[in-house]
Amino acid sequence: MSSSPALQPVTNWKIEQLDDLTGKRYLITGANSGIGYEAAVHLRRANADVIVASRSAEKGAEAAANLARIPGSGVIELVQLDLASLDSIRRANDSIRDHTDGLDAVVNNAGIMQTPQRQTADGFELQFGTNHLGHFMLDYLTFDLIKARSGRIVPVSSIAHHQARGINFDDPMHADDYSPTRAYGHSKFANLMYGLELARRLEAAASDVISASAHPGYSATNLQKTGPTGLFRMIYKVSNALMAQHATDGALPVVLAAAGNEARNGAYYGPTKRGDSRGPVGESRIAKEARDEEAGSRLWSLSEELLDIKWDVT
Repeated sequence: MSSSPALQPVTNWKIEQLDDLTGKRYLITGANSGIGYEAAVHLRRANADVIVASRSAEKGAEAAANLARIPGSGVIELVQLDLASLDSIRRANDSIRDHTDGLDAVVNNAGIMQTPQRQTADGFELQFGTNHLGHFMLDYLTFDLIKARSGRIVPVSSIAHHQARGINFDDPMHADDYSPTRAYGHSKFANLMYGLELARRLEAAASDVISASAHPGYSATNLQKTGPTGLFRMIYKVSNALMAQHATDGALPVVLAAAGNEARNGAYYGPTKRGDSRGPVGESRIAKEARDEEAGSRLWSLSEELLDIKWDVT
């Protein structure tokens, strides 16, 4: 069964609680920088094998080389992946299978934030298409590899999901009323709602795979530099310096969800102080709208329809 009733709610989780991960293999999207890279560092130090999935081959290669210099016995490999292109996701899936016949976790970390109104290569709104649909497709394609190791899927959401009040099913691409901030919150809400819906489906299927979601709180990363423009970029420059925690700390909830013995199906981990922006890692607050099972099922069906797939988790 995917659920673990014996596991107690997590409070004040620390990296020292992580087991030796020799022989375990983790795929992390966006592992070339920020939260993804710092999660890879933590896993590397625990002797895990890490597959760095990066949109930029050059930046990915640099990150992989840096990770290889960190003490640890695991193998570091690189896969080029652009989540804004379904063709790229399919090629990455083929490449991943050249590296391994099983994955202990796929960490849906990569993301973009508050971009101007743009579309993915396949015509989806860029933030929803990259942050949610791209990961949904990747998880679907690699699910047999995850099942092979009774592994985990780790959707990475954000405290920004609280800004959304549900999925805009009438206009999921925000074609009629685009706001960079609203579209970002919508995409991160979708990440969490998807993680919870996936957990319910895994539970119903009596699967050994678990879906454990996480968020990094307010952590200083390139996310605040590469997407936002104008006033937002200036604000983040100041707030990052004054309020944000280091990405090393922000990565801890992600590592817990991906590799901690304490992680359970359907949980959501993150910092637990200052509005869940930083502090001890544990069970994080979930907007009540994200728990809506009917809406979660509808999001799943919408994702399948948009991607032209049918995903049965059994």
